[in-house]
Amino acid sequence: MPDKQQKWYQNWFNSPYYHILYNKRDEREAEHLMDNLCEYLTPSTQERMLDVGCGKGRHAIYLNKKGYDVTGIDLSQENIKHASAFENAKLHFYVHDMRNLFFINYFDIVFNLFTSFGFFEKERDHQHAINMFAHSLKKDGALVLDFMNAEKLQNNLVFRETQLVGLIEFHIQRKLENGFIVKKIDFEDKGRHFAFKEEVRALMPDDFKRFFTKAGLEIEATFGDYDLNEFDPKISDRLIFVCRKK
Repeated sequence: MPDKQQKWYQNWFNSPYYHILYNKRDEREAEHLMDNLCEYLTPSTQERMLDVGCGKGRHAIYLNKKGYDVTGIDLSQENIKHASAFENAKLHFYVHDMRNLFFINYFDIVFNLFTSFGFFEKERDHQHAINMFAHSLKKDGALVLDFMNAEKLQNNLVFRETQLVGLIEFHIQRKLENGFIVKKIDFEDKGRHFAFKEEVRALMPDDFKRFFTKAGLEIEATFGDYDLNEFDPKISDRLIFVCRKK
């Protein structure tokens, strides 16, 4: 069972069951998003990229295959252990907390994808993370932050559901609590019971605008899906920002 002394994201993201439950987030989806973002950003192969909250490295590995110099960071030791098997001269992975400074004025593009944000209890920690993104960028560098559309999600919240993935039945409960979307995940596997949770702050566009302004970032574009269509708070599935460092 997870250590209750740790934060939920330290337990859940380090668990193999996280990747089992979200197995539909596959390489094809990652490649589609990266192709569209590269077409929009038009980076040269000389530019350096940072993938924050890289997980097992699906976005970073694909970007590297396209010829880019990519660094991935993630809090999960298990994720980085997996991703490190793909390292080469232009692809590196490190265990790192996104709230702490990494390289300064070094990267041309910073990615934070698949709602790898909003996990912290205090707003100042979210601001620290955005500040780190900004500090890592060169002047005029781009931040791409891909978050859930919290407004649509709250308005269409599925309170209970069961998802069968392979032989595992994941029993999921969701609720809105103190500004967080809380998801409880219970299941049994190999005769053992497991219980995890996710708590993601229901951040709205104005929250991000405040974070970006304090970090010296300026919003260049806002998209609502992985096809990079215009963001609509009522119908868009995603909230994707492209920002520039002033």
